[in-house]
Amino acid sequence: MRFRRKIRSPAVLSHEFVIQNHADTASGLVMGFLMVFVLENPAKFAVIFVTVQYNVTYTIDDNSEQFHFYDYGPKDIATIFFYMLVAINLHAIIQENILDKINRRLHLSKTKHSKFNESGQLVFFYFFSFIWGASILNEEEFLMDPSSLWKDYPRSRMLFQVKFFYICQIAYWLHALPELYFQRIRKEDIPRQLCYICLYIAHISGAYILNLQHLGLILMLPHYLVEFIFHASRLFYFIDENKQQGFTIWALLFVMVRLLTLTLSVLTFGFGLARVENPGFSIADGNFNVLPVRIGCLAAVCLTQAWMMWKFINFQLKKWREHVKNQIPKKKVANTKNKRTKKEPNRANFVNGSAKSEG
Repeated sequence: MRFRRKIRSPAVLSHEFVIQNHADTASGLVMGFLMVFVLENPAKFAVIFVTVQYNVTYTIDDNSEQFHFYDYGPKDIATIFFYMLVAINLHAIIQENILDKINRRLHLSKTKHSKFNESGQLVFFYFFSFIWGASILNEEEFLMDPSSLWKDYPRSRMLFQVKFFYICQIAYWLHALPELYFQRIRKEDIPRQLCYICLYIAHISGAYILNLQHLGLILMLPHYLVEFIFHASRLFYFIDENKQQGFTIWALLFVMVRLLTLTLSVLTFGFGLARVENPGFSIADGNFNVLPVRIGCLAAVCLTQAWMMWKFINFQLKKWREHVKNQIPKKKVANTKNKRTKKEPNRANFVNGSAKSEG
C-alpha cells in the first residue's frame, strides 16, 4: 500500500503563511468592517472606512432641492485603506478563477507567466476604469468646454462619483505595492513595476489634493485606453505569437496620447490657470494656483511623458533589432538554396556533354 505524504502547512506568520492566506485575511477584515454596522456605537467608527467622508450639502432658497458635494481630508486615508483591502480580494479572485486556469493550459515559461499575470490583472482594471471614467465625463460634460479645466478654480467640491473614482484609483495602486510580495514577483521585474506604480500614486494623488480632478480625469482616460490595448495585445501574443497587430495600434495611439497630454498640460498650467482671477495659495480654500506649484506640476507631467517616450523608443529599437537578426538567417538560407539550384543544371550539362563526346 502507498501512503500519501502529508503536506506540511506553513508555520503561522511565516512568509509562506502570509502569502497563501493574504486574500483570506483581507476578506476577513472587510467582513469585519461590514459586520460592525450591526452594532450602534462601533458603526460610527466603521462608517469612516466604508463610506465617503466630508459631505457638503447645498440648498437653494428658491428650491428645496439639495445638492451634495464632497471635500477631501485626513479621513480619506481610512476609506482608501478599506478599498485597498477590497482591491486585494478582487485581485485574488481574478488570479485564482481566471488567470491561473488559463496559465495551466498555456504552459508558459516563468518569465511569460509573470508578464501574463501582470497584463491579465491590468486589463481588467484599465477596462473597468476607462468605462467608469468615460461615464463620468459624459454625465458631467467636461469635454464640451476645454476652459472647464481651469475655469472657476479652485473647485474644492467634488461630486460623489468623482471623489469615489479617485478613492478607488488611489486604493488600487496602493494595493499593488504589497502585491509585489504576495504574488512572488521576480526580483528583475520589481524595479520596473515599482516605478510605474509610484508614478500612478504620485500623479493621481497630486491631482486629487491640488483640486485638479477634472484635468486628471481627462488625462487618465486616454492613457488607460492605450495601456489596455497594450496589455490586451500582450495577452493575445502569449496565446498566439502570430497575433501582433495590436502592438501597431498601440504604438500609434501611444504617441498621440503623449502629445495630447503635453498639450492639455501646457494649456492648463501655462495659460489657463495663469489667467485665473483669483491666483493665490490657500490650503483652507484648496487654492494652489501659484507659480511654483504650476511649474512643479507642469515639470512633473513633462518629465514623465519624456521618460515614457524614451522607454517607448528603446522598446521599438529593441524589437527592430530582433527582427533584423531573425531576417539575416533567413536570407542566408535563401541564398544557399539559390546557389544550389544554379549549380545543379551546370552539373547536368557537364554529364550530358561528356556522354555525347563518348558516343
